[in-house]
Amino acid sequence: MKDIHDNFLYTRDGQILAYIKIHPISIDLFSDSEKEQISKVLTAELSSVQKPFKFLAVSRPVDITPLVNEYQSLLSETTDQKQKELLRNEIMEISNFATSGEVIERNFFIMLWSPYRQGVEPDLIKECKEMIQKFESVNISSDIIKEQEIVRLCNLINNPAYICFDFD
Repeated sequence: MKDIHDNFLYTRDGQILAYIKIHPISIDLFSDSEKEQISKVLTAELSSVQKPFKFLAVSRPVDITPLVNEYQSLLSETTDQKQKELLRNEIMEISNFATSGEVIERNFFIMLWSPYRQGVEPDLIKECKEMIQKFESVNISSDIIKEQEIVRLCNLINNPAYICFDFD
């Protein structure tokens, strides 16, 4: 890596990369025929892509801090002993999940790249927007990630000891 600026990662070997984050959907909410339809449409859309791209699936621990903080706030506000007991048990149970590493989320990204040349950025953004439209055709939202998220993604991929929590 040479530099990260705006939506781009510039590499030492003269490439420029951009990443699209694919937002999750719950496939459990779809019928089998709906799943098949989504699969067919997305396959057709992606088969029209003429340039190579990479699909990245990255696991990361889920940040349970906001939930624990909310439960602790409720715990301090309540006078009901049964509610206090339930909240304490829930906080302990959630904390055990977090420390065991069982609570992870999968993040999905598409990586597009091009050899760097002066003025290539608008072309790469255009390619990203075209890719985003392919996912939007099946109501899957996605967006081009920026500097801070690119850094997080690089750390998740290249540094297994890195734990990333969103504080936004």
